[in-house]
Amino acid sequence: MTKLKQLYKNDKPREKLAQKGAQSLKDHELLAILLGSGTKDKDVLKLSREIIKLFEKDFDTLNLEKLQDIHGLGLAKASQILSAIELSRRYLIKQNRRIKHAKDIYEELLDFTNKKQEYFIAITLDGASHIIDTRVIFIGTLNQTLVHPREIFAYAISDRAASIIIAHNHPSGELRPSLEDKLVTQRIHEVSQIMGIELLDHLIISKKGFYSFKEHNLL
Repeated sequence: MTKLKQLYKNDKPREKLAQKGAQSLKDHELLAILLGSGTKDKDVLKLSREIIKLFEKDFDTLNLEKLQDIHGLGLAKASQILSAIELSRRYLIKQNRRIKHAKDIYEELLDFTNKKQEYFIAITLDGASHIIDTRVIFIGTLNQTLVHPREIFAYAISDRAASIIIAHNHPSGELRPSLEDKLVTQRIHEVSQIMGIELLDHLIISKKGFYSFKEHNLL
């Protein structure tokens, strides 16, 4: 098994990452960069390979105790590994949240239920209904002359989205759609059919809950 000091300079993990990018590294090489160094008896590549074996065997229940059972892995390095995993998990969950029901949209937009003004929001999604991005398109009373489909679909095209969801809050708490709400929805739906980017739903949200156009057969 090749040790770190035996590797040609450009094959060492850090140099390889600098030249070819992180995606070109094997799992144990990425972990070796994270750890930085091994121990007197075990170089960082060997230590990393042992940790990867543990990942493959028991990743879901990984904890400090199990990591520290690996000879040469103390509290500091074990904590680094768990912190990196948790940080990655938080961002991956945030970026890859899948929308299955109107309730999922409502939970994603809960922060907007406390706003004193109306916010019109567009969510772009990939082909598996994972959220790509959430953007505020307009702030103020909803009006079809002000909420232009061009801006919404410019973002959708830029994101290479397969579909979109639109939503807006009602600070009054009233969840029933107004005539203007219906007209805006109809206009955006018509454009979505032309663009080939599906409008999955339009939600009206407030502290009291939500109203889904799709669930009320208005889409």
